Amino acid sequence: MAASTRPDDARGSWQRDPTASVGRTFPVPADTPVAFTIVAEAHVVDVATEWEPHVHPAHELVWVRQGTLTARLAGQVFTVSEGFGLWVPAGVEHAGRLTAGVELYDAFFAPERTPPVLAGPTAVAMGPVLQALLVHLARRDLDPDARARAEAVVFDVLEPSDRQLAVRLPADHRVDAIVDVLLADPADERSLAQWARSSGTSERTITRVFRAATGLSFAQWRQAVRVHRSLELLAAGGSVQDVSDELGYAHPGTFIDAFRRVMGTTPGTFAADVGGRKG
Repeated sequence: MAASTRPDDARGSWQRDPTASVGRTFPVPADTPVAFTIVAEAHVVDVATEWEPHVHPAHELVWVRQGTLTARLAGQVFTVSEGFGLWVPAGVEHAGRLTAGVELYDAFFAPERTPPVLAGPTAVAMGPVLQALLVHLARRDLDPDARARAEAVVFDVLEPSDRQLAVRLPADHRVDAIVDVLLADPADERSLAQWARSSGTSERTITRVFRAATGLSFAQWRQAVRVHRSLELLAAGGSVQDVSDELGYAHPGTFIDAFRRVMGTTPGTFAADVGGRKG
């Protein structure tokens, strides 16, 4: 990751936010030794920033403080806030975006020196010990023995999160337009019949595609997308009432029930947890 520039086109994995900057990407940090196991870095990202689809030759673990990271990869959209990270295996194409004012942390893992701790793209539980170790490994003055000891403990504590932080995307041209619109605006309230008419596809086909590709009905998938967008809004300090209104729910209770079904907790508890990590 590096400094960012203003976007001048509409390329990318989702509808481009015209107010966001576009970040430059690098395979690994510029000062990475030729032979390494784990190398880490940190940045403060002042403005909302997006990254075009790209790959790294190393595994990447990325996490944030004071904001939210959203990434699209391997047919899924991940939304991670404080306390969680995203593991991106080497060679997997991904694109991402950050809310403004984020502290962004990156750690790169040499594939040939990394035990098979995690399988595929996955959300990671970023506990205090793991975060402290990786911040420690961002130092460039560690002697080899101290670095090796810290790296060994990282592999001991690195584990997937038990929270559902990804929404699977149906890879089917018949519903691509629907998916793109709802990812950009989850509050869009058009009915299945209206989507069928506008896309030239039958309601039955849309239902069958979503069920086969995601395991969810169209209505369930749309609810999951709304809940995942709410993670960004809650992490930014939005109240349950305001987030419910912004996402098109008629009543906050409906939003709370949907959030609990997807995330296994209430939005108030989630927001309190994030607030506690910030403190």
